[in-house]
Amino acid sequence: MPSSIPAPTDQVLPADTESVTSATWMKDLTVITLIASLWFCTLLGMRPLSNPDEGRYTEIPREMAVSGDFVTPRLNGVKYFEKPPLVYWLSALTFQQFGVSEFTARLWGALFSIFGVLMTYAAGRALYGRGTGIWAAISLSTTLLYYVLSQIILLDMAVAVTMSGALFAFIVAMREPAGKKRFGLFMAMYVFMALATLSKGLIGIAIPGAVIFFWILLLNRWKALWPFYPIVGTIVLLAIAAPWHILAAQANHDFLSFYFYHEHWLRFTTRIHGRFEPWWYFLPVFVGGLFPWIFFTSRAARLNLPGGWKNRQKHATAWFLVIWTVFIILFFSKSQSKLVPYILPVFPACAILLGRYLSEVWQGRSDVKCRAGSTAFAVTALLLAIAAFVVPEPKHQPELSAYLPILRITVGVSLLIGSGVTVLGLRRNNPRLMIGAVTATTALFLVAANFGGGSFDKASTIRFAKILKPIVKPDDRVYCVGFYGQDLPVYLNRLVSVVQSWGELTFGIESEPEMSSKRFFMRETFAEDWNKPGDAYALVRRSSFERWFGDLNLSYEIMDKSERFVLIRKTDPSPQ
Repeated sequence: MPSSIPAPTDQVLPADTESVTSATWMKDLTVITLIASLWFCTLLGMRPLSNPDEGRYTEIPREMAVSGDFVTPRLNGVKYFEKPPLVYWLSALTFQQFGVSEFTARLWGALFSIFGVLMTYAAGRALYGRGTGIWAAISLSTTLLYYVLSQIILLDMAVAVTMSGALFAFIVAMREPAGKKRFGLFMAMYVFMALATLSKGLIGIAIPGAVIFFWILLLNRWKALWPFYPIVGTIVLLAIAAPWHILAAQANHDFLSFYFYHEHWLRFTTRIHGRFEPWWYFLPVFVGGLFPWIFFTSRAARLNLPGGWKNRQKHATAWFLVIWTVFIILFFSKSQSKLVPYILPVFPACAILLGRYLSEVWQGRSDVKCRAGSTAFAVTALLLAIAAFVVPEPKHQPELSAYLPILRITVGVSLLIGSGVTVLGLRRNNPRLMIGAVTATTALFLVAANFGGGSFDKASTIRFAKILKPIVKPDDRVYCVGFYGQDLPVYLNRLVSVVQSWGELTFGIESEPEMSSKRFFMRETFAEDWNKPGDAYALVRRSSFERWFGDLNLSYEIMDKSERFVLIRKTDPSPQ
């Protein structure tokens, strides 16, 4: 709809007077796609896979691609039903066509991130105008947590983007009269909810449904809800989300109890997964994750919510975005299982509120200020620059020590210059210079940090996989002793045996004990298997090396060792 025409649920600020045409839509989408593709994809292949998450979420689709079984996900050969399969499917198909690498493993996280930016632009433009859409895309792309999670392999980006798609489709649909456009938007909502369910379970339906319910309840929008096509929509949702659940239940008798009870109910209500944090855990995560735009949220709130709750009917769309953000933070704060990525779905909503504000700043609206936020950013950037220069060289981390001089220059200098340019903008009272400096400085900071990200990971086994892969034959035995290196099967392109460190593999091992007993060992049976005829190799933590290979009196030779791991090969016992 033209941005000059007031929206039925909000007072649209007169920042954007250009008519919305298909030409400008296509131009913007093309430019944003190209820039976002470069931004999110260029550095994907630079770092080794990190453990445990990147190793796990690469190995599952690798095995799926090899076996052709797209119904039962497996991790190191055993059933793994902790998460649904959408991202596994996409990665497995990619591996079949282009092979397994760090780039292809991380590709779908980046592609979902790009789609999330495009979707946020489209929703921002539809709700508040072109300027809002563009700045919503910029702010989301440079938000710390969104960018970081776009560069690693997790399922959270997929569920965040699909969940946001459902909520965006709903709020845009609510502004349309009954007809084809409203119907299409509501069908998109149901499709996104189904995809979110296939990304990470029933929260893909529960969270969007709850946000919509509370918005309708609190703003008394019941009459405006109709028509929302619940019968057709439910059929569409079930047609997409139900088949895998049915097939998985048919192929695995223990799927339903583990997946719905253990992974949904117990994860939310108990501490069984060992991820308990205090109730306020997500508050600092939100503040830090929204860097650098957190400094501008108070001004953005004033712009989007004038008059506060009393004027909620005039600014219903903005309140929808606020309810979206608050509900998700409260929902996961109530959960007994807490991890940083859980609140990722709030950032597209925040990006539109910020985008509306930043658009006004950029276009020079005199009563929209950004001095306080810019000052806070300048001070923070200066402190981070000082920290980058004075941080001591770490002991026992040669990879990080080698990178540290580059880190000091790239991160420190970019933050120092950015702080200075922001101060210059403050002195000249130039809002564009201030906001431009914040954006450019954050982009440089994120790229510089990404370059060195792999130096902080001491859990990768790639060093030892490179030694083993040229020499290990298909019938040779490879063990992870006392731990499970999730990335080792990926880099070796084969399954490995695991000794007394089952963890999340326990369900799959116990589900198929006859098959699992050939590759999963307790301490008592490991020595016997090690001494069997044939070549054998083991990777063990350095801290527990003597407990395993000294106390068991096994014959071996050390092939390589690092600060964290020791790689050994079986040798023939010395003659008595």
